[in-house]
Amino acid sequence: MTPLELHRSIDEAVFTFLDVETTGLSPRTSRVCEVALIAFQGNYRVGHFASLINPGLPIPPETSRIHGITDAMVKDSPAFPALAPRLLALLEGSVIVAHNAEFDLSFLQMEFARAGLKLPELPVIDTLHIARQLGGFSNNRLGTIAKELEISDENWHRALSDVEMTRKIFEHFMVIFRKDGAVTIADVLKKAPKLNRHRS
Repeated sequence: MTPLELHRSIDEAVFTFLDVETTGLSPRTSRVCEVALIAFQGNYRVGHFASLINPGLPIPPETSRIHGITDAMVKDSPAFPALAPRLLALLEGSVIVAHNAEFDLSFLQMEFARAGLKLPELPVIDTLHIARQLGGFSNNRLGTIAKELEISDENWHRALSDVEMTRKIFEHFMVIFRKDGAVTIADVLKKAPKLNRHRS
């Protein structure tokens, strides 16, 4: 995204909310087993994607207990390379928003690399960093923030539900940023300097 595009107004910008579920914690030894993205421009949903992914390796039982995804659920699902072109098309020209974005993006970077592709360089807004910066929550886990903001946390730890929660939490934070004078993407990144992380 060019400097000119960063000066696009918040209402004109496309924000793509994403979440991945994985077989473990390390992107080098674990794989993505579910991905969800929802893209919004203003109040309009302009893109949507959600799919289980066959990770090509067993999902440990302790991991399945967290997100509820089992080997049986993914055995007939597509592998990541089959979905990669559509994911890249959804991400193009948008601002990525995620909760604990480093985790999700490290996995996506690795999966794209395995497919011979590259995650595009895009601005990233991390709602975890915003929550830490603004404070006021008993802890900064996605489900806790959602509960304390009276946002449904049903099906937490499934990608699509987590994406929806992240979007609603982001909108809560954006009300604060707008009151503080934010008009453009660049304004938001300046008000949350830790979030101004471009991916390459």
